[in-house]
Amino acid sequence: MRVRLGYVAIALKLPKVTSSSTVTFKTYSSLISDEERLNKLKRITLSNIDDLYKILEYNVKNKIHFYRITSALVPLATHPEVTNWDYRRIFKKDFQRIGRFIKEYNMRIDTHPDQFNVINSKREEVVEATKRNLYFHVNLFEDIGYTLGKMVLHIGSAEGGKDKAIERFIVNFKAYPKDITEKLILENDDKTFTVREVLHICKSVNAPMVLDIHHHVCNNEGEDLEDLIEDIFNTWSSERLPIKIHVSSPRDDAKDRKHADYIEAKDFIRFIEMCKPLEKDIDVMIEAKKKDLALYKLAEDIKSIKSEWKWIDDTTFEI
Repeated sequence: MRVRLGYVAIALKLPKVTSSSTVTFKTYSSLISDEERLNKLKRITLSNIDDLYKILEYNVKNKIHFYRITSALVPLATHPEVTNWDYRRIFKKDFQRIGRFIKEYNMRIDTHPDQFNVINSKREEVVEATKRNLYFHVNLFEDIGYTLGKMVLHIGSAEGGKDKAIERFIVNFKAYPKDITEKLILENDDKTFTVREVLHICKSVNAPMVLDIHHHVCNNEGEDLEDLIEDIFNTWSSERLPIKIHVSSPRDDAKDRKHADYIEAKDFIRFIEMCKPLEKDIDVMIEAKKKDLALYKLAEDIKSIKSEWKWIDDTTFEI
């Protein structure tokens, strides 16, 4: 069983490097001419793409193979009132450069569209806006030439009761374009949809499930994760990439939904040991406030507690 550690968006060891600089629509609208507006978007986007490349270089240098690209890479990319923003053409070569680098070093990349994307909303305009937003991620994977790209999504709204909301999600998911749905992986959340409910949805729509351990602790109906883990992992059986899970620790008490700076290593180790009998490789996305620093600390803590585990490199181990 091989386990790889990854992190989200920001490399804190790289000062003044961010791929998430943005332009609000208010700022955009305040500029006098179309040329000024376009130039503003181009400057920020180029800066983001250049910094993304620096982060990817940093990841390779530190043997980090798994990384989540920010959803804010291209400001106002899907805003319905920004109609002349042909960023895919303008930055075609820059995206290709990013893609070549990812391919050269065999990195795993994914995204996590923001939570205002709600496939099962009762409002048709929200469902359509979600489709537009998700196409941004589909197009990004296409532009960088990364065919294995996946985007993580929560189930969304519980309007009308969870049973109807689940039914609505399944119906809407199946009606969505295949080039979106084939890249979606679904995650349990910390307030509404439990592991068991998301697993049912994933089986219904034939999508992989991303288990978030922290969310399960915060939001469950007493079910034992050990009883569900094999079924969760089996949703990945037809995928080319390893199973993906999310790991974070509560900031204060056990059911605090806010993320701590670092990961509680003993809890993580218990989870890995629970998974060991299944002998499945796992990619772990660390969702801690300290980003890459939390990854390094978790690796150090594991080595201290489990000295017998074999490390392949700085972020990958086998048990």
